[in-house]
Amino acid sequence: MAPIKKIKILQTIRQGKVGGGETHVLDLVKELDKDQFESVILSFTEGPMVEKLKADGFKTYVVPTEKPFNYKVWDAVKQILKDEKIDLVHAHGTRANSNTYNPAKKLNIPSIYTVHGWSFHPDQHPLVKLVRTLSERFLVKVARKTICVSESNLREGASKFPMPRAEVIVNGINQVKFNPDQQYKDIRAEFGVAKDQILVGYIARITAQKEPLTYLQAIAKIPAELNLKFLIVGDGDLKAEMLQLAKTLNLESRIIFENFRDDIPAILHGIDIFCLPSLWEGLPIALLEAMAMRKAIIATAIDGTKDLVTDKVNGLLISTSNPDQLAEAIISLAKDEKLRADMGKAAGELIKSNFNIETMTRKVEAVYRNVLASKA
Repeated sequence: MAPIKKIKILQTIRQGKVGGGETHVLDLVKELDKDQFESVILSFTEGPMVEKLKADGFKTYVVPTEKPFNYKVWDAVKQILKDEKIDLVHAHGTRANSNTYNPAKKLNIPSIYTVHGWSFHPDQHPLVKLVRTLSERFLVKVARKTICVSESNLREGASKFPMPRAEVIVNGINQVKFNPDQQYKDIRAEFGVAKDQILVGYIARITAQKEPLTYLQAIAKIPAELNLKFLIVGDGDLKAEMLQLAKTLNLESRIIFENFRDDIPAILHGIDIFCLPSLWEGLPIALLEAMAMRKAIIATAIDGTKDLVTDKVNGLLISTSNPDQLAEAIISLAKDEKLRADMGKAAGELIKSNFNIETMTRKVEAVYRNVLASKA
C-alpha cells in the first residue's frame, strides 16, 4: 500500500530570535500530526529559534531581510516553494506574510495568515498607523484564511476593514512542559536569590513593545530596603539601552540580567511575580506560560492581555507607560503572599481549561484541510 502523501506546509516567521510568535511556531510544528503534515520553516533572520528547529530535525531556510514587503527576497522565496513542492503557506505575522504572499500567489499556492497582534498601534504617528492599517487590510484580503489569536484582535481588525475569512484560534501552550507540579532545577540558587526574597520576573524580547525602560523606571521607584530581586531574561534591540539605564539608575545590584534561555519553565517556577508591561499584544504566550505556572501577574490593560487577565482576580492590570502604577502593583503583591497565591491559582485554572496546545493544533489542522479542499 502506497504511503499517504503528506501536506507540505511552509511555516514562515519574521525572525529567528525567540519571541511569542516564534514560540508559537516552535510548539505548532512539534504538535502537528506528523502522519499528515510536514513543516518546512522559513525565517527572515538567523537566531536561536532556527538553530533549535534544526536540532529538532526540521528543514529550515533563512532569507535575510528585516523589511516587510521586500520584493528583493520574493525570487528566493519562490524558489523555496518550488524546490520543496509546498502545498500551503502559513505566514505568522505581518513581515512573514508580506514577504511570501506574492511568490505563493504566482505559484497558485494558498496562504494562511496568523495575526500575532496587528502592526498598527495606538502610539504610532497617524500617517504610519494609516499606512500599516492599509497594509494589514491588503494582507488579510490576499490570504485564503486569517487566524486571529484573540477575540480582541479580531474585533480590532474587523473595526477597520472587512475580514470575511477570519476566525479566532487562541494560542495554546504545552501543559506538560509548563506544569507547576513538576520538579525543576533551583534557579534561585543558581542566581543567588535568598529563600525569603521576592523574585520578580520579566521574560520578553527587549524591544519598545515590551516597555523595558518603563520597567526599570518602576524598579527605581521601589524602596531598596524591600527584600526584592528582579530577573530580566531576553534579548533585543533595546538591550544595550536597558543595561545603560540600569547603570544610570544605580539598579545593577538589584537586577539579574540574562540572555535568552531555553529553561523558561524552571525560570517561571522560581519567580514569585511575573511582569509584562507591553504596549500591545496579540495573545501573549509569555503570559500564558507564566499563568500556567500559577504565577501572580502584573500586566498592562491592553487588547490580548485583557482576554487573559481579569484585574484583581488572576492578576493586576495597569496603564501603559506608567512606572508609578507598575511600582505600586509590584509592592502590593510583594507584601501579600496570600494574594499572590490566590491570583496564581486562578491564573493556572484559566490556562488549564482554555489554552491547550493540543486543542489549538487540531483547530489549525482543520483550517489547513479546509483551505486545501476549497482550492481543489
